[in-house]
Amino acid sequence: MIPPSPYATQLAALALARRSIEVAGGTTELWIYGPESAETTIVMVHGFRGDHHGLEPIAAQLPDHRVVLADLPGFGISTPLGRAHDIHGYSAWLRELVPALGLTGHVVILGHSFGSIIVAAALADGLAADDVVLVNPIAAPALSGPRGILTRLAVFYYKVGAWLPERPGFWWLRLGAVTRIMSVTMAKTRNPTLRQWIHSQHDQFFGAFSNRDVVLQAFEASVSNDVSEFAAQIAPPTLLIAAADDDITPVAAQRRLVELIPDARLVVLPGVGHLVHYEMPAEAAEAIESFLGAADSTTKVNAVREESEIGGSEEREPENASGDTAS
Repeated sequence: MIPPSPYATQLAALALARRSIEVAGGTTELWIYGPESAETTIVMVHGFRGDHHGLEPIAAQLPDHRVVLADLPGFGISTPLGRAHDIHGYSAWLRELVPALGLTGHVVILGHSFGSIIVAAALADGLAADDVVLVNPIAAPALSGPRGILTRLAVFYYKVGAWLPERPGFWWLRLGAVTRIMSVTMAKTRNPTLRQWIHSQHDQFFGAFSNRDVVLQAFEASVSNDVSEFAAQIAPPTLLIAAADDDITPVAAQRRLVELIPDARLVVLPGVGHLVHYEMPAEAAEAIESFLGAADSTTKVNAVREESEIGGSEEREPENASGDTAS
């Protein structure tokens, strides 16, 4: 039995529109939440091997904004790009997608994890945005993270997937046991109900990629690039939402990254790791609302490099689908 989403009630209360759009040599599938009349639209880019479901919990916490969620090309139900699925290919995709949406008003681009690298690369290549939010940004090479050994094991896992013949290689790259190990390692919450739901999300969606080439190319892009490469060219005001217990990028690297971006501020969430979008979407949304609520760009400039912490040391439990507190 699939556990109900703790955020289902909030998400169901939002208006939802579906759209398919032809960009970058493929079809990108979109889920658009929130009021059409919203002054602010947030385009969200998910991480490696996920799909749009991963960022729905954050969208659910932002009911006054228009939120555009896309399945990355080659993942979920979006078709592959018409070119290599490297950082340049994904940057070109995002730079083509955002103008094609025909957005008006205040436009915010948000990226989570690998999505943060895609967003940073696209901005460096000329993507226009009013504000930028990077959640669990990959601030330094993944191999140098707190658990670099796990990244090296992942490199070996994907190399085996590339070495095997096509069909067994595809099967190997979708092994449920590997997905579960990843999920158990990444989840920091002590709430058993929330942990069960997180694992179910990974079980359902972590294997939703189009083919072996897509996932191998995207993995290579995710471990060969990081946001710091593009930081100096990120012009819009930028919010970094980092996690104190992130296994991929330590807080020290996030503090270095915020110094590299011309106009940026850093918020560190305690008691959470690389799954902020699942475990603390309300706290992430609170940081986003505070950032976007700054009176003008001058206010944001004054906040550059100011680190704040949202939430206390005690874990906040999300509401379950019935509106009660999860146990």
